[in-house]
Amino acid sequence: MVFAIIAETAGTVNMKLSEGFTRLAPSVLVALFYLISISLLVLTLKRIDIGVAYAIWSGMGTALIAAVGILWFKEPATALKLASLCMIVAGVVGLNLGGAH
Repeated sequence: MVFAIIAETAGTVNMKLSEGFTRLAPSVLVALFYLISISLLVLTLKRIDIGVAYAIWSGMGTALIAAVGILWFKEPATALKLASLCMIVAGVVGLNLGGAH
């Protein structure tokens, strides 16, 4: 699952770098990383319920890409944004503690 989340994040970063799919290399990497991410997510579904797996994948992907935006793309880190990211992470932890495995 971790590698699926990392690949999804890498795909999203390349989406930004592709400048609206006008740059070839990042555009190709978007497709490649999303294909890897979805493939790994599909393998995860053999062990984890689909609703929980998708919530973890999308939630942690959202939190990770928001962190990348703040740290790499210098997006503003407002108190509301940081609190919201903490709630996303708390939700994912709750799903895991609630029997995701």
